[in-house]
Order: sequence, then C-alpha cells, then structure tokens
Amino acid sequence: MADIDIGGGKEPLINGEKNKAFNRSVSHQQDELHSFRKYLRWMCVDHSSPWTAILSWTMFVVFTLVVPAISHFLLACADCDSYHSRPYDSVVQLSLSSVAAVSFLCLTRFVSKYGLRRFLFFDKLWDESETVRRNYTIQLNTSLRIVSYFVIPSFIAMSAYKTWWYASGGSQIPFLGNVILSDTVACVMELCSWLYRTTVIFLVCVLFRLICHLQILRLHDFAQLFQIDSDVGSILSEHLRIRRHLRIISHRYRSFILCLLVLVTGSQFSSLLITTKAYTQVNIYRAGELALCSMTLVTALLILLRSASKITHKAQAVTCLAAKWHVCATLESFETADGETPTLVPRNKGRDVITLTESDSEDYGDEEDDLDNNNIIPAYAFSTISFQKRQALVSYFENNRAGITVYGFTLDRGTLHTIFGLELSLVLWLLGKTIGIS
Repeated sequence: MADIDIGGGKEPLINGEKNKAFNRSVSHQQDELHSFRKYLRWMCVDHSSPWTAILSWTMFVVFTLVVPAISHFLLACADCDSYHSRPYDSVVQLSLSSVAAVSFLCLTRFVSKYGLRRFLFFDKLWDESETVRRNYTIQLNTSLRIVSYFVIPSFIAMSAYKTWWYASGGSQIPFLGNVILSDTVACVMELCSWLYRTTVIFLVCVLFRLICHLQILRLHDFAQLFQIDSDVGSILSEHLRIRRHLRIISHRYRSFILCLLVLVTGSQFSSLLITTKAYTQVNIYRAGELALCSMTLVTALLILLRSASKITHKAQAVTCLAAKWHVCATLESFETADGETPTLVPRNKGRDVITLTESDSEDYGDEEDDLDNNNIIPAYAFSTISFQKRQALVSYFENNRAGITVYGFTLDRGTLHTIFGLELSLVLWLLGKTIGIS
C-alpha cells in the first residue's frame, strides 16, 4: 500500500479500484445492508460471486422463460370446457415475463455496475444528518415488508386459481406417468414462476421508491436551512448536491421507467382488445389470470410514477419555500440609530398578524411538512443576507426546478395527467373500434 507524506507524517493511500469495490460490496454483521443482501440471495438475484451469479441467471431463465413457455404450449388445454380453457394465456405470459425480464436485467446492471451500497446511496450517508441516516435505514427495512404486501396477496389469489384449475381437471397430461403427480408438479412450477416474476418486478419498483424517499428526507433537512441564519452559499451548495443526486437517479432509472410504461400500456391495450372482441366470453374462470396480471403490472407502474411525482413535487416546493423566506425577510423592519446595533421590530407592530388556530392546522392533515406549509418563517435581526442575494437565490430556484426526469421530460403531476389523458383517449378509441362506444 502506498503512503503519502502530509506534514511530516505518513497517511495510507488506497487507490485500487478492486479494493474500493470489495469494501462497498462485502457484507458484515454491523452492515446495515446485511439483511437486505440475505434477501437478495434468498430471491436468487445476488451477483456478489460467480456461483451466485450463475444460480441467479439459471433461476431467471427457468422461471421467466422456460416454465411460462411450457405452461403455454403444453398446458393450454384447447379441448377443455369453457371454464378451463385459457384463451388469454399468451397475453398473460408475454406481459409478465417481459416486464420481469426488464426488471431483472436492470437490477442486475445496477448491482453489478454500482454495488449495492453505492446504488442505494449508503456511501453518501456519512455526509447526512443523524435523522436522515436513521430514517433511511428504517425505510430500508420497511421496504422489504412493502414488497411482501404487494406480492403475497397476488400469490394467494393465483394459488387459489391454479389449485382450482388443476384440481377440477384442467390438465390431463401425465408427463410423469401419473396424472395427480404431474398436475402437482406443474402447479407448483407455475406458482413458483409467478412468485419469482412478481417479486422481481415489485422489488425494483420498491427500491426506486426507497431511493426517492431518501431524497425527500434530504429535502426536509434542506428546508431547515431556511429556519436558521444561513448564508446563500450554503443553501446553494446543498441544493446543487440534491439536484445532482436527482439527476443520478433519473439517469439510472429512465430506461426502466420508459420500458415499464410502454410494456404495461401495450399489455393493457392487448387485454382490452382481445376481451372486447365480438362473441367473446369473459368471466372469472377464463379471464381471472389476465385480470390478476393486469392489476399486478398496473400497481408496479403506479409505484414508480407516484414515487417520481412525489419527489418532483417536493423538490419544486423548494421554490415556494425560498420565495416565502425572501418575503418574510424583506417585510421585516429594522430601526437603526447611528452607531447602535440594529434591533428587530416586533412583527405585530403597525400591522395585523395572521395566525393559524389548532383547528385550522388539523384541517390540513398530513399534507403539510417542512417544505410545503403555511407557517411564517422568522427573520433574524443579525442576518447578513442582503436583498440582492435573496432575490438571486429565488431566481435560481425558479429557473432550476429539480425532479425526476425521463429523457428530459419531468415526471411531475402535470406529466402524469397528460399520460392519463393520452391513454384514456386511446382506450376510448379502441372501444369505439371493438364494441362501438363513442
């Protein structure tokens, strides 16, 4: 290891990329990511070693490609009755497998290229406050439960459907020599495939939500700078750091968000097209799997879009906060005598004071926080920030709005309304072509 001389002393210099990669990838007992790495190994999406990487890719190929293909071509049961036929199985398998494949490839790229600590921004937490570090670690542990909240109900519903389908005679292919044994193995493999694909999809979406939550915690910490006697330079440097992290998140996730939006939209329109054809019988027996697949994919997309729009809204609320801070500081009056220290004039001198009662504050519920509220910001008598500096800072916020972007398009609430309007127009157009609605 090389040493450099600083002030007559020796300080070790670590310049090996392998050592850096090793230090940020290896888990230990005190590591806050220890349980999360165990979860990844249990899910067979761990790429920390060649053997686990081979196992991960094997499980991906088997449960995302092989099992759905065998299920569709060998268990389609074209000669079954109307309750057991699966006319929408191709849309279900293609939709779920394509989204799961994109999710797995993105997760593999993230972990392999950046490492788990760097990908989840744990390597940047040393510069954050204790509140941010503690709440982010709590949110990490909560995220694993959030994945189960979405996966378990879907898996239970699919288990009930598949158990009924096989138990009531949906399949009669004794590829193991015995019908009961064959149906049991086929049912278990299909359920494992469903569980694997939905877990991978929701895991990537919840990780995006987790990273966005970290930026919200940082923004709440950033809002405290307006409550103390801070200088413009510190406020600007902190905001630039948050903007840089938002750009990093946008750059990493933009391809995944766009692909998921396109694939889920295509899946929903395909489902709508085949279920609104003339003489099509749609019931829970024939289209139950299709409905469950659609709800799963739409839920995953909503997690992404809601997380992106929420962090964008919080980031853009900084402009309102800075403008309010500027107004409160400008309206504050000082009485200065020659050779005397400036003194702060009370806010209620010469003008009315508007205060919020407790009942008024309760009406807002949980909508208010440090970034977006109706509280007056105190101005300080010994503040050295001039009017020009405050005005320049507000102008900077107005012209440099931060947020999550996808190839230049900001994912705010206005963008989500536009996406909803476009897709609603396409739905109405498609219904007009199939069932004649206008």
